[in-house]
Amino acid sequence: MPFPQQTPRVFTRTNIENITPGQIGVYGLFKNDTCVYIGKGDIRDRLLAHYNGDNPCITKAQPTHYVDGVTKDDPSELEKSLILECRPICNKRVG
Repeated sequence: MPFPQQTPRVFTRTNIENITPGQIGVYGLFKNDTCVYIGKGDIRDRLLAHYNGDNPCITKAQPTHYVDGVTKDDPSELEKSLILECRPICNKRVG
């Protein structure tokens, strides 16, 4: 199950800070056509943490854009299926 159809947003502090706080869901970081990382949680908080260098692999990969999807339910299963589908280079485990 892919991310909802959307225009990817450039991975910048300004774009991330424009996300409404408290939106829980999944997100994907990409560099060109390469999937860098798939994650879950408060989308704004998690993307800001990654932007600020919390994960050395993500920092080294220098993602250029991101997509996201807000969920009503626990995003864990969706995250797992996206990791298996997208095969991100910086996810060390599924889930």
